[in-house]
Amino acid sequence: MDDPAPPPEPEQTAPAPPAKDPLRRSRTSGAFVAVIALAVLLLLLIVFIAQNTEDVHVSFLAWDGTTPLAVALLIAAVAGISLTAVAGLLRIWQLRRRVRRT
Repeated sequence: MDDPAPPPEPEQTAPAPPAKDPLRRSRTSGAFVAVIALAVLLLLLIVFIAQNTEDVHVSFLAWDGTTPLAVALLIAAVAGISLTAVAGLLRIWQLRRRVRRT
């Protein structure tokens, strides 16, 4: 008994490229989402400031004074964000300099 020959393997072809999605993301849609997110953030910030208007006594090194609670907290948040950004920028510059050397 002879075994019949196995059927030939079908030729493999490259898959067809996906069709372009007419609703794909674009820079404009990304900017729109960013504007909406910033508007919501601004609204929350306005509510925060409106609810925290009582004056508080603030002392920092030689500075001493009174300011609304919201202003004191916002200044502290901006200072923290700034310090984090500076540390991140220094690290990015360090990595770029290291990449250029190699």
